[in-house]
Amino acid sequence: MSTSPTPDATSPVRERILRQARRDLFQGGYRRLTMDALSAELGLSKKTLYVHFAGKDAIVAAIIAGLAAEVRREAEALLRNRRLDLAGKVARFVAGLQERLAGLQPGTLRDLRRFAPARYAELEEVRRTLLPWIMGRFLAEGRRSGMIDPRVPADFASAYFLEAVQGLMQPESLERLRMPPATVMAQAVDLFFGGLLTPTGRKHHEKRTSH
Repeated sequence: MSTSPTPDATSPVRERILRQARRDLFQGGYRRLTMDALSAELGLSKKTLYVHFAGKDAIVAAIIAGLAAEVRREAEALLRNRRLDLAGKVARFVAGLQERLAGLQPGTLRDLRRFAPARYAELEEVRRTLLPWIMGRFLAEGRRSGMIDPRVPADFASAYFLEAVQGLMQPESLERLRMPPATVMAQAVDLFFGGLLTPTGRKHHEKRTSH
């Protein structure tokens, strides 16, 4: 008995689909992301799309998982970088977040929550698990280098940051602030670390942000 081939997770075609789908999702929301539109935009048959993904819900799940993996890989690479101090690593991390979230609209998150609640829950779970891990690693390095005030418990600081971001990234909060998610995340990270820096750390941070 013959079986269908398993699609290659590293296929260039799959990556093309995800890149275009991410742009469409960020700009138009879940409802406007369709297999017909993707097929036309990419010049691919719908049959080819379905070889790689069962449908648009599977595509959105892959987009969320891909974003999480990208952010984690970048954080790990920055943490291994011995040529940058904490201020430099945080600055690059923020720049990476802004680049990855560029184009994401507050209405997209509202649309996702309404029409794809399971995917929205996955996005919330990514923030809940990934952000404390990343912030905790940055805080630990900052303490070792004398740039982060050791008087604030690391667990408390990470939990504080997570609660703030989870609240700020709700569609209603973004719409009230009239700020895109990329800007909110960048300012949240900057404000968070700014409040934890030692005088030495603040000098390094101000030097980085003044350029």
